[in-house]
Amino acid sequence: MSDKVDVLVIGAGPAGSIAAAMIHKHGLSVRVVERERFPRFVIGESLLPKCMEALEDAGLLDAIKARGFQEKFGAKFIMDDLVMDFNFADQFSSGWGWTWQVERADFDLALITEVQRKGVPVDFETTVTGIQFFDDETSVTTAERKDGSLLEISARFIIDASGYGRVIPRLFDLDKPSNLVPRKAVFAHVQDIHRDTFGEPNRIIIHSYAPGAWSWVIPFSNGNTSLGFVSNYEFFDGKGEDQTQQFRGCIEGDKYMRSRFSDVPWVFEPRKLEAWSTTTDKFYGNGYVLTGNVTEFLDPIFSSGVMFASVSSHLASLLVIRKLKGEQVDWDNNYTNFIRQGVDTFRSFVIAWYDGTLEKIFYSENPNPVIKRQICSVLAGYVWDDKNPFVRAHDKALKGLAKLIAVQSQK
Repeated sequence: MSDKVDVLVIGAGPAGSIAAAMIHKHGLSVRVVERERFPRFVIGESLLPKCMEALEDAGLLDAIKARGFQEKFGAKFIMDDLVMDFNFADQFSSGWGWTWQVERADFDLALITEVQRKGVPVDFETTVTGIQFFDDETSVTTAERKDGSLLEISARFIIDASGYGRVIPRLFDLDKPSNLVPRKAVFAHVQDIHRDTFGEPNRIIIHSYAPGAWSWVIPFSNGNTSLGFVSNYEFFDGKGEDQTQQFRGCIEGDKYMRSRFSDVPWVFEPRKLEAWSTTTDKFYGNGYVLTGNVTEFLDPIFSSGVMFASVSSHLASLLVIRKLKGEQVDWDNNYTNFIRQGVDTFRSFVIAWYDGTLEKIFYSENPNPVIKRQICSVLAGYVWDDKNPFVRAHDKALKGLAKLIAVQSQK
């Protein structure tokens, strides 16, 4: 006998928590199934201000404020002695001027705990093994608990918020390779004992390490810092045989990294993440919708992962609510095209970062303050503000600005 709900949410991360909270808020029954046991480690630790809107509407903001996470006011980019510092409070678009830097194990646990407190049932350590969809847009999902027992859930709609698990794309062969170059990240949490010397705990620091290679520095409120290095495979091959040697080699191979992190204790041994970019050309179907990383994950450079998870799950849940209440929903225009616009904007920025275009823009002399605010809005996650030329014509605007800077530098 199947348990019955209006909406089944697969995944208990930020996307799943927001979706479940929104469905519950609007009076529909919802259940969450999650393969892992929380808390669990995951990267994506530097949020964007755009996330705050979804968290607030879902009624989850106060639960996060109570945890005392490190407030984040901007993003600083460093290359040698050159610095470009973006302050989210000084941006082009209307919206939030701050957010948080979080240890995701604690952040995700706080979100899903608040969802449970609201009355939503959550099944942890429960793996979806099969889904059967029917013509009347109902489904039966089969899942296996840790003890081997089976669970059947009948739902009128499924929101796949499974992140890297990509449950529906993998079950129904919807995955496609991304057009982005495969890259690798080597990272760890460290005890940031020299933080006071370097300052800036309230922003992410992106350090241009070498051509095509960069590092992130994400301070947490507990004194630890997330430190990671990103580049192509060849870069790491020259740093050692495994990620521990590579992590240490990256620290020792740069003056800034060496002076700040050479002698600090590690909270855990370095880990790696690689070939993360995957996409699909189908964001929804009869009885389901994909959210967050299940649609596409670009690259960690601009911390867009949790932002897209938050925005897409919030929008998807609102459309599902309308659908289940009998309204017609244009999923192509109101969901797929909307999400793709934001993804494509950030894709242009990711490509511009790795091909050197953004380096020319960020480290140019006397940057135009209006343009800086417009770019800042993109970095804050406001990639749907079509009044911003770096949203409306993102690729053209970046290339045009880089060419103008090059011409001016020759005068």
